[in-house]
Amino acid sequence: MALQEYRCPCCGGSIEFNSTVGKMKCPFCDTEFEMEALKDIDQALDQEEPESMKWADYDGQSWGGEDLNGMVSYHCKSCGAEIITAETTGASSCPYCGNPIVMMQAFAGTLKPEFIIPFKLDKEAAKAALSKHFQGKKLLPSAFSSQNHIEEINGVYVPFWLFNSGASANIRYEATKEKRWSDNDYNYHEIKYYKILRSGSLAFENIPVDGSKKMDDELMDSLEPFDFSEEKEFMTAYLSGYLADKYDVTAEESVERANLRVKNSTIDKFRSTVKGYDTVKTENANIQLHDGSYKYGLLPMWILNTTWNGQNFVFGMNGQTGKFVGNLPMDKGKFWKYFFIYFLISFAVVFGIAFFLLK
Repeated sequence: MALQEYRCPCCGGSIEFNSTVGKMKCPFCDTEFEMEALKDIDQALDQEEPESMKWADYDGQSWGGEDLNGMVSYHCKSCGAEIITAETTGASSCPYCGNPIVMMQAFAGTLKPEFIIPFKLDKEAAKAALSKHFQGKKLLPSAFSSQNHIEEINGVYVPFWLFNSGASANIRYEATKEKRWSDNDYNYHEIKYYKILRSGSLAFENIPVDGSKKMDDELMDSLEPFDFSEEKEFMTAYLSGYLADKYDVTAEESVERANLRVKNSTIDKFRSTVKGYDTVKTENANIQLHDGSYKYGLLPMWILNTTWNGQNFVFGMNGQTGKFVGNLPMDKGKFWKYFFIYFLISFAVVFGIAFFLLK
């Protein structure tokens, strides 16, 4: 499988996409390169045949079939190291020499994304957001706020399917109005029931559904929205310096989530037009989709995975907008420490007030 590295013609160093300037930039001599200048290179690489260099078979133990499930190996052109990774990985960096690499064939053919939204926020911005998220959390385990965890945050291009569709809907609601009053003899409670019908059409554009089994769907939904007006035609040069995966959840497998989002959004939108009632309940919703289409692309995110007491915690930041989400663990030792401190302070205050009043 071919790997592509972008080399600076001025100093020979590895160049990568710089989200701050929106161009390829050499970190050694600061030379910048327009993305269009690399487009011809990508087109030429798409037409390259894979290299074939065969050696005599190694007469040793072979990997078992179960060991190779989901794994592939690549060779770094800079230092020659073998890189073993998940078969869905599209871009990474060599763990031995640190040079950014792109697995060209991981995006070949029908797997090639149609678009990409480049990173606008760099690693320093992601680290700053993570540090801010940790600040003021007195019950946060100390290990979480240490610099070594913050340094592990990675820029990842996550595969997404974007769905477009029209939706025609007929929705029936049951609503009530209540009235209460009293006289000298009785208390009254009147309930009036209403049947409400709503019909109409909506258009949906760029409904995102992530195509990676590795990513938590709830986390991916929480990092929305993205500004799709900034999407670019896919070029592998954008991947240099970042991690990237190709999809391992197909569009067909993503349809159910897309349909659920369309249905819930349609019901909520129509529900917002039913006003002036004390209670409203959806009795039936009939929604028909038409002119549906979808496309495949990559969206930028900063991700940190870390563990605490056997539990996995994931933090994410939208690499375009800076929106940050993530749950934090609680250090039980700190909890009980602060609990007893506050208890003793509260007890001392109450005892002091009682003593003063009883004097």
